[in-house]
Amino acid sequence: MKKVYHLKTCNTCDRIIKSLNLSNDFSFQDIKSEDITVKQLDQLKDLAGSYEALFSKRAKLYKEMGLKEQNLSEADYKHYILEHYTFLKRPVIVVNDTIFIGNSAKTIEAAKAFIHANE
Repeated sequence: MKKVYHLKTCNTCDRIIKSLNLSNDFSFQDIKSEDITVKQLDQLKDLAGSYEALFSKRAKLYKEMGLKEQNLSEADYKHYILEHYTFLKRPVIVVNDTIFIGNSAKTIEAAKAFIHANE
């Protein structure tokens, strides 16, 4: 599977996707218009190792809901990601059994190198 979970209205996601120069065999899911399913999230968790790894602590709602002051469990992270798209760290790039999460330069460079080495 080659898939990118992103937010279509996010300039950062858009810039990253363009910079990766992805082939046509990638599918894209705009998580705002097409909610992530429990099955999809569980698959991402299996690749990432935890729901926390997929959770964005930079989301505005994270601070607004006072989640920063709480001790969140894996079940909480899963619940919030499923409840609102903004809690999924973006973009999430899946290439077969390898996952790249977030928009750090290091992550994007690793994704770029991996994708082009496996074409």
